[in-house]
Amino acid sequence: MVGAASLTQAALGTRSSASEFVSVEDRGAPGPPMTDTMTVGPPCHCRQVKDSSMKRGYFQKSLVLVSRLPFVRLFQALLGLIAPEFFDKLAPCLEAVCNEIDQWPAPEPGQTLNLPVVGVVLQVHVPSKVDKPDCSPLKQCGHKNLLPTPLVLSSVHELDLFRCFQPVLTQVQTLWELMLLGEPLVVLAPSPTVSSEMVLALTSCVQPLKFCCDYRPYFTVHDSEFKEFTTRTQAPPNVVLGVTNPFFIKTLQHWPHILRIGEPKLSGGLPKQVKLKKPSRLKTLDTKPGLYTAYTAHLHRDKALLKRLLGGLQKRRPPGALAALLRTHLLELTQSFVIPLEHYMASLMPLQKSVTPWKPLSQAPPQIRPFHQDDFLRSLDHAGPQLTCILKGDWLGLYRRFFKSPHFDGWYRQRRKEMVRKLEALHLEAICEANIETWMKDKSEVEVVDLVLKLREKLVRAQGHQFPVREETLHRAQLNIEMVIGSLPKDLQAVLCPR
Repeated sequence: MVGAASLTQAALGTRSSASEFVSVEDRGAPGPPMTDTMTVGPPCHCRQVKDSSMKRGYFQKSLVLVSRLPFVRLFQALLGLIAPEFFDKLAPCLEAVCNEIDQWPAPEPGQTLNLPVVGVVLQVHVPSKVDKPDCSPLKQCGHKNLLPTPLVLSSVHELDLFRCFQPVLTQVQTLWELMLLGEPLVVLAPSPTVSSEMVLALTSCVQPLKFCCDYRPYFTVHDSEFKEFTTRTQAPPNVVLGVTNPFFIKTLQHWPHILRIGEPKLSGGLPKQVKLKKPSRLKTLDTKPGLYTAYTAHLHRDKALLKRLLGGLQKRRPPGALAALLRTHLLELTQSFVIPLEHYMASLMPLQKSVTPWKPLSQAPPQIRPFHQDDFLRSLDHAGPQLTCILKGDWLGLYRRFFKSPHFDGWYRQRRKEMVRKLEALHLEAICEANIETWMKDKSEVEVVDLVLKLREKLVRAQGHQFPVREETLHRAQLNIEMVIGSLPKDLQAVLCPR
């Protein structure tokens, strides 16, 4: 086996621009769509050749590349192109590939790059945090003069939801609720590909809400958490598992939600839809495709949407159109759910006029009011999801369960963090706009020194992009610090500005 870093370290260590393919996440590309505890195996290409001289009768070689999101697809494509050449030519092949990679342009979030390697042009879009979830920026039409024709690679963030959800269209809204609530779910699929795509589709169907639970697109009995996930002595964790081994039907029978998917239909026509079934009907090894759960959806099914999707499939409408329809529906459904939360959260923000430097000047800005769930639920009467969504049902019950989920905790922490940063920025601006000289007239040296220290701390944090401020504000803050220090005795100036 070739060492996992043999190619990437050789290539990425030769030129700083190439090494940026590893660090581009820090410059505006989205981070890994997973929790810190999740693992992703590196792309691996194996070859097995008959060899009677070997004890096992076969000679095996494996080539493994280190991969890092959001460039998994790129490394997978590289592996498929390089591996056949590598097994025949070994080191010279890797040297040639590294030389080609060394000439690649430095990646920037939002760019579409054309990367030549072993006679093929890989066209890859570097994802950006501002990319919309329902569109792909990759277009071949603008590169007609490229020879050879580019091989377009999609990002792991781009999924054809309709293709993934074809066998579960009648249950997609129930699955959306389960994902929204962060419920434990097992996806039992016929292959690792189907398993992985279904898990990724499920975790992305709640966009733009960030999926805050753990998920494993392809989980096996060899994973370190196998005992933890299969034990019956405690409730299953908030994880979405993708598995293929029928053994898991028995070991995960205690999980509250199990989605069994059959073999994909190769011929055209309407795929057989999975049915909603009670967990008690889950039988070892002979389980039929279906969603085995005791969960009752809070919202009524959108029959009009389902009719359009299934009708479009029967009439062989373009897959892209059906995918866009489903993606838009799920996006609008999630937005209708989140908008009331956003409105209520915004109402907890102190008024800008209350952000003043005179309470006193060196204190922290006003605090954000606490989130009271009952107050929010009462606000739904006049500012609820019914304003933007036609679906009827128990919205209040859905919100109550959402408050207990990891997704509410993740959403609330992120929004509160953003609001605190905004208040910090407003407070710094208020200090910079205040007449500090007038404030200093009746203040002691201790208070003035405290002001310098607090203002300097805020400036360092602002320069470190911990909260958003204008360059003009940063410049004025620096001038104020210098002015205040200049008003102090020489001995204090030496302490505050040592040479």
